Amino acid sequence: MIQILRNFHDHYSRNAAIHGGTPWREATVTSPAKLKIAIAIATAGRREVLADTVLFMRNQERPPEEFLICPARPEDADVETLRQAHPQLATVSSPVGLCRQRNALMAASNADVMVFFDDDFLPDADFLVEIEKLFHANPDVAIATGCVLADGIRGAGIDMNTGLKALSDAGPNRAPDRLSEVYNAYGCNMAVRLDLARRHGLTFDERLPLYSWLEDVDFSRAIARYGRVVRSERLRGVHLGTKKAGRSPGRRLGYSQIANRVYISRKGNMSLRGALEGGVWNLSSNFLKSFNPEPWADRRGRLVGNLLALWDLVRGRLDPGKIEKM
Repeated sequence: MIQILRNFHDHYSRNAAIHGGTPWREATVTSPAKLKIAIAIATAGRREVLADTVLFMRNQERPPEEFLICPARPEDADVETLRQAHPQLATVSSPVGLCRQRNALMAASNADVMVFFDDDFLPDADFLVEIEKLFHANPDVAIATGCVLADGIRGAGIDMNTGLKALSDAGPNRAPDRLSEVYNAYGCNMAVRLDLARRHGLTFDERLPLYSWLEDVDFSRAIARYGRVVRSERLRGVHLGTKKAGRSPGRRLGYSQIANRVYISRKGNMSLRGALEGGVWNLSSNFLKSFNPEPWADRRGRLVGNLLALWDLVRGRLDPGKIEKM
């Protein structure tokens, strides 16, 4: 895998030179008041995936001031190897659970902007350059998300080679410099203005445990009260959607698909229509695909989880935290 990443480095540098772009890591950013930016990755059970992603992130033309990772367990990260790629890398401890881990990352940071990446997200080389430009030019932006050039989350996943090729094929970044208002940031790549979160006591809701299904929607709508939620085409990357350990399987995920939507809707951070439409879509999809499930998805387990959640809803016992006992 190291050789694959080196080959991508060489290809990117040649491609940038041909098209008048900036070679790998040679760009500099000048700003009257440089923002302090943190990369933050919460991870669970994907040691090798994390290592490949962190190694790849040496591509950033503008390095982060902080590089924080929060493994669910000590064995989930080879810290010594990761620090060879990023000497400033630091680990943060937290109980298991995406929301808990992301809260621990925010609490440990002194940055102005925290960029949450999934442990299988490959950002384009100018991602942090564009983050700094965006947050400098738009002080009313609270949270921003980017353009996912390829996303393996709804399928079998994308391997590293294919992900690197998708980035390379995209060529120099010529996307228009404009922002689109969106309902929520996409959890695999979202940048948060931390002073807003600190000032208003905003955290990820830890009642959404483990994989914390739809926590990005919940947090986005909470911070939207204090600033804009936007998408920029100039923030580009590839989400591998790796199908390995660390993601809630079967019944737990199915339960969360219903319970979390109802819970977030009751908080006022999701419309009733959105909760109903999303729940019906998950239920029908899991039912139909349970007859011929994909190799990477436990559709029958998800369907059972959906039905358990609906039964609890009818009985007034619906609780997102119930999956921790499953």
